Amino acid sequence: MLDQTLALPDGRSVGFSDYGSPGAVPVIWCHGGPGSRLQGAAAGAQPGLRVIGVDRPGYGLSTPNPGRSIGGWTGDALAVADHLGLDRFLVVGISTGGAYALALAAAAPERVMGVVTGCAMTDMRHGPARDSMAGPATLGLWNAPDRDTALAAATEVFGADGTKVMTSFGRLPKADLEAVMRPEAMAAADANRAANFAWGVQGYTDDRLADGVGWVSFDIEAVTCPVVMVHGESDTIVPVVAARHTASLLPQAQLRLYPELGHLSIAEPVLAALLEMAAR
Repeated sequence: MLDQTLALPDGRSVGFSDYGSPGAVPVIWCHGGPGSRLQGAAAGAQPGLRVIGVDRPGYGLSTPNPGRSIGGWTGDALAVADHLGLDRFLVVGISTGGAYALALAAAAPERVMGVVTGCAMTDMRHGPARDSMAGPATLGLWNAPDRDTALAAATEVFGADGTKVMTSFGRLPKADLEAVMRPEAMAAADANRAANFAWGVQGYTDDRLADGVGWVSFDIEAVTCPVVMVHGESDTIVPVVAARHTASLLPQAQLRLYPELGHLSIAEPVLAALLEMAAR
């Protein structure tokens, strides 16, 4: 079923969509930033996969939660998994969502069977990775003295309702430009933007405030499941230095690099890795 909400004990709501067959391999999808539960729809159409896209607080159907941390979010995902009766599942994390996928694996090692990340961010205490993302939408928010200032900076970059999001990417590689011009991408653009910015820029701002301090809210060494990291070497949004650093932190991780691909064109390798992991 699509577009569901679950009431949490603290009074917030978490939104999610459940794509695919109940008998298929369950996958919790941690979307990018900005993003929403809708990002998992294409993967959920694949036979054999049951993809559950979960809105982080401040995106889509999920109530904002100022001050949230990466590790603190895992309770939302586990509440959805419990609600759906999912004992064990795979996790996918795209871009910003990569850290949330790894945090979920660290929080519930007995339940997470494996993780796939796509062009994911890393621990931003790593200087070279942090320096590689020194733009107004990243370093500009990380350096903000408070949330209100960060909200204003994010609004300047994206517009209050996301109308400036396409101009925020800067220079993109050919593969990314082709990806955003595909008919299916253009057809979904309005629905995606509406969900991504349903609460204005609150979700994105709180993502940046959470990852700007680094991976201090979860233990990366607690991730014991198989991990496949997929990254485009032409990524100009999250440069490949991030993937190489995360791989150095995870001895069991397999890093797959694609020279011609960028940030927005990584979907097919992510899906291939996911299907491979689901078939194990």
